[in-house]
Amino acid sequence: MGTASVVACGLEIDHSSLQSILGQSSWKLYETFTCRETLKLVRERHVSVVLAERNLPDGGWKTLLEGLAELPERPRLIVCSRLADHQLWAEVLNLGGYDVLATPFDKDEVLRVGLSAWRSSKQERERLAAARKRAKSVVRAEQTAVSAIAG
Repeated sequence: MGTASVVACGLEIDHSSLQSILGQSSWKLYETFTCRETLKLVRERHVSVVLAERNLPDGGWKTLLEGLAELPERPRLIVCSRLADHQLWAEVLNLGGYDVLATPFDKDEVLRVGLSAWRSSKQERERLAAARKRAKSVVRAEQTAVSAIAG
């Protein structure tokens, strides 16, 4: 697994448990407590995965998802809840979130879901980079053709 940054957002998220789980990986864990703080950090740093509580002091996971959707390279949002039922899971997926993790955290599940989210984020970044590269090539080819016609 490559290097990734993960944000754990919420007052009730067991940050020490996550640090223990992720501490053996090459992942960097940032702790935040509000939607606003999380969105600020995500805009300043490359973050692949955001773990967020269902309810946050200044909104909830839906508020956070809306803010993340505005970013060009959106991190994967995983909602954490003691009430991680099928209804929440379906709602998270239908609205564009990545997955749901039950709390208290199970080490294997955190690693499985986190790795899957990181891979998905990485693949999207690679697709976007390839599309930008193709677009630049097309522009250069068009400029060359225009120069040849004009010249």
